[in-house]
Amino acid sequence: MADAIAEDNIYREAEVPGAPRNGIVEDPAHVAESNIQEQVEEFLGPHPDYDEEEEERKYYRRKRLGVVKNVAGASVAGMIIYSVYLGLLQMQLILHYDETYREVKYGTLGLEDIDNKMLMGINVTPIIGLLYTPVLIRFLGTKWMMFLASGIYALFVSTNYWERYYTLVPSAVAIGAAIVPLWASLGNYITRMAQQYYEFKNYKEEHVQEQKKPPKGAFHQYIVIFQSVFYIIFHLCFVFAEFPMVFFLNTHLSDSNHILFNVKICGANSHGIIPELNKTVLLNLPRALVLIEVESVLMGAAFLAMVIFLVLCGAAYRPTEEIDLRSIGWGNIFQLPFKHLRDYRLRLLCPFFVYSGFEMFFAINGIILSYGVCSVGLSKLWLMVMVYGLSSSVCSSLSLCLLRVPRHITLLGGAVLHLGLIVGLMCWSPLPLNGNIKPPPSDPLPVLLVLTALWGLGTALNKTSLSTILGMLYEDKERLDFVFTIYHWWQAIAIFIVYLWSNLAMRAKLSILLLTLLLAMFCYWRMERQLSKKVPFRLPRIPRPRHKVKGYRYLEGDNSDESDSEQSGDEERERDDEEGQGTEEETLGEASTRADGDVTSLGSQKSPGPHGRRRRRDDVYEQAGAREEYAQRM
Repeated sequence: MADAIAEDNIYREAEVPGAPRNGIVEDPAHVAESNIQEQVEEFLGPHPDYDEEEEERKYYRRKRLGVVKNVAGASVAGMIIYSVYLGLLQMQLILHYDETYREVKYGTLGLEDIDNKMLMGINVTPIIGLLYTPVLIRFLGTKWMMFLASGIYALFVSTNYWERYYTLVPSAVAIGAAIVPLWASLGNYITRMAQQYYEFKNYKEEHVQEQKKPPKGAFHQYIVIFQSVFYIIFHLCFVFAEFPMVFFLNTHLSDSNHILFNVKICGANSHGIIPELNKTVLLNLPRALVLIEVESVLMGAAFLAMVIFLVLCGAAYRPTEEIDLRSIGWGNIFQLPFKHLRDYRLRLLCPFFVYSGFEMFFAINGIILSYGVCSVGLSKLWLMVMVYGLSSSVCSSLSLCLLRVPRHITLLGGAVLHLGLIVGLMCWSPLPLNGNIKPPPSDPLPVLLVLTALWGLGTALNKTSLSTILGMLYEDKERLDFVFTIYHWWQAIAIFIVYLWSNLAMRAKLSILLLTLLLAMFCYWRMERQLSKKVPFRLPRIPRPRHKVKGYRYLEGDNSDESDSEQSGDEERERDDEEGQGTEEETLGEASTRADGDVTSLGSQKSPGPHGRRRRRDDVYEQAGAREEYAQRM
């Protein structure tokens, strides 16, 4: 044993320090390179504590918070811009109505005539909004359309620094032109945010990852929540619009007995708005410097709304989706709103669209002015408008009931409430507030406040339900701007009618309201009945994007070395492919028509020919698409 240990020590002493064992010599450069590679892999490789699933969950949570930020930003900005617009317009009309103010401040300028033309510009111009709104939204994008429209409202505020015909009237016409695009963009934006929230919430679903069409009804709960949040915030504009009245103009108003001295009748017995109202409503004229300060505050608020739209509101569509939305052709974009009116669902909702415009303007011009101011005085105008706005804001949360109850409950519930109020208004005529009536009438202010609060409840249910129902019926993101354009265009038509009937008798106005409401309720009931019977509806076919456009996405399809003859040959081949696909769609549509036992479309009754075949293919395609949508829904 001792000999073995001694021999081992001899061999160990014989080894050269640093020499490799077994005779293998390692290259120092190779060793250094391997060490560097190991360090790089360790640096670039995943952190030992990295959890990919947790990071993905945090990423999509930030995305969802961004969507919530977009909705809150659009709602607050819309509320601010309308608070500024309504507050300034109210202050302007009261000041310009006073005869002494017009003569002292502007002499023979003719402010009354300017105001009439300004109101005409605001109320008449939106009639043509259907012609250009979809084109503007597709050209600018939803976010930039909202920003541009808010800038037009800010322009209207700035023109009040220098009140002349050539400043007030053009800015009023610009506002009339921006009303329909602004509201169509807001409705489209809020609905798109609901769809995006669903995508970020269910990012693991296969149809979301592959950007396919989601199941029917997947967006509904988010549309209900986001539309409710929007109107809860937006209806506060009636509250903030009265701040100039409360903090500035009320101190300059004359006594109510003086303002209403010649008024003899109010309410249902009256004609016009407030007949025989005194031409002097101001006790003393406001100083020009104070007016400038008030208008500067309003101007700052308008700029704040523009900044919120610009900074806080993100894009409604991805960049590639924006390209696809524009590349279907401007002629198609112009025609598609009219083609959507062939859908019976949208046609049967049109009376409700009209009534939606009627009832909001009647709340101000009819209930608050002809019933309220006429009987309690101009000094209580701010109180009634604030109660109406607060009621509309708070009661907009009732539309969250759509998460649990059928969608017709809230819309028809608000309509039934308005129906009862209209009947009551036709039978009530409060006495005017002046010293000529003996004994003095009892104060109708509590009744008026309850009346405006109930009307605000009906307004909240009407507005939120209509926007929510449109988002539920039309879930395709390619159709939202067309549908909301039609909705707010009909509201613009209603605004124009309200402007025309301002001199009618109150009972005539109430009769028009009543008939429109009854027609709207009947048409909506018929629409729901047809949907329950699975009656197919016609949706216009959205053309496929034209890929040969200048853009980073479609550069591979643009061959600059291609000759003209080759291009024409390619176009002919593409046209043949489209016709072949159209023939296949026609065959599928006819097969589904025979299977379902539906009637033949109008296009198939026309004489044969290239145009007849194309019309027949489109009609059958629309009906087949509607049946497919119903099959997915059921």
